[in-house]
Amino acid sequence: MNWKRFLLIAVWTCLGWASLQAQPMTTSTTNSPKLKFLIHVTHGPADPTRAAMAFLVARTALEEGHTVRLFLAGDAVTLLKESEIDKVVGLGTGKLRDHYEAIVKTGGHFYLSGNSSKARGLTDVDIAGKPAEFALPTVLVRLATDSDRIFTY
Repeated sequence: MNWKRFLLIAVWTCLGWASLQAQPMTTSTTNSPKLKFLIHVTHGPADPTRAAMAFLVARTALEEGHTVRLFLAGDAVTLLKESEIDKVVGLGTGKLRDHYEAIVKTGGHFYLSGNSSKARGLTDVDIAGKPAEFALPTVLVRLATDSDRIFTY
């Protein structure tokens, strides 16, 4: 490719990006169809930014009127322990506690991998009073096939 063609493509790309940046961002989805989201979370307190991002995305979808189910597996199951939920703060993604409370308030539901939970010592006491339940991989598969969109963090 010669340099003139490369320059032309670069200018077109920049102009396209500039026009996208000039578009106002809208937060209302009143005319958008409501969707079912599955958020599969596998990162726990050791990766606070990713963990908080998962909860932030779930919170946002719920606040826009969508249905959201979160399936926590691996180290992510520990995110619902009271000893961890207040400690996790993501860089640029906020406090896990704030997102968790908004998720609960707007009807979100948590499924925790039963095997991951057992391996990490979580019991019914850890999820008592929370919209959460232990689940087997078959539940994850069912949730995935029943969802319109799946996010993994």
